[in-house]
Amino acid sequence: MSMLKYILRRLLVMIPVLFGVLLITFVLSRMMPGDPIKAHLPQLFTDAQYQAARHRLGFDRPLWEQFFIYIGNLFTGNWGYSISINKGQAVWELIWQRFPRTIDIALFSMIIASFIGIKTGVISATHRNKAKDTIVRGFALIGVSIPVFWLGLILQLTLAYRLGLFPAVGYKTLTHGEPPFITGFRIIDSLVSGEWYIITDYIYHLALPVLCLSFITLASITRQTRSSMLEVLQQDYVRTARAKGCNEKDVINKHAKKNALIPTVTVIGLNIGALLGGAVLTETTFNLHGVGELLIRAIIDRDYYVINAIVFMITIVFIVVNLFTDLLYAHLDPRIKY
Repeated sequence: MSMLKYILRRLLVMIPVLFGVLLITFVLSRMMPGDPIKAHLPQLFTDAQYQAARHRLGFDRPLWEQFFIYIGNLFTGNWGYSISINKGQAVWELIWQRFPRTIDIALFSMIIASFIGIKTGVISATHRNKAKDTIVRGFALIGVSIPVFWLGLILQLTLAYRLGLFPAVGYKTLTHGEPPFITGFRIIDSLVSGEWYIITDYIYHLALPVLCLSFITLASITRQTRSSMLEVLQQDYVRTARAKGCNEKDVINKHAKKNALIPTVTVIGLNIGALLGGAVLTETTFNLHGVGELLIRAIIDRDYYVINAIVFMITIVFIVVNLFTDLLYAHLDPRIKY
């Protein structure tokens, strides 16, 4: 019962965050320069045509009224329609055509970054001021210093154009078709339809962007894991375990690592949001046609409903990840939930 109360408390805390993000995004999108109404009008239009289009889109209402109408529609499944990108198409359909690709990139990158980052962080901490520690810290410093788009360009130049190991852009070979749309996730849809060649081709095209994002992310995970491990290894219970004659591997894996992972879990959870944001630049660099690229286009074209919906979806993902992170806290340290 205590775990259920813990989950409910965390959910209640997140509700104001969600509404706050929606309010700020809605207001700021309406303050952007430019006029999307003109996208619905002919090149030469009259003031009457302009006012009619403005009324049809609901932009003649007060801003607060537009916001509450939008909130009411949002939670009833009506996310609005694209104003300028693809006029009249439902925003949900437009986003879901691309959002699974962004989720795939972020998920693959985080799995790789977490696995390698935790391993290298532990190795660095247990070999403090030795050669392994120096090498790991050097790579971590490079990872946190390199801009994600610059690393993407370097990977394209070396691994794609010069060595020809991977495709430079795109998410599929042009001659390959699309699997039947079932879930929107390309790998799952290909598995269901039995088109295995699409899966291998898709992973092959995602190799460079995933490598780019995971390298940037694992650097921060490595640094945090190393710092936490160094602190935990100085604790009395670790010295006691060593004094009792415990195997050094057991001291690290069974006694020290679990407690050291609590701050690392925080970094991993926060990096999910950073990956979704960093995917904007990565998708543009590798021409992946994901939700990040769609967000940039929506900002340029001032497609308000698309901007608001993308930020809303990213916020939802971020909230779910933070809830899962809090549950991991409770698992790693049961005292937290009480």
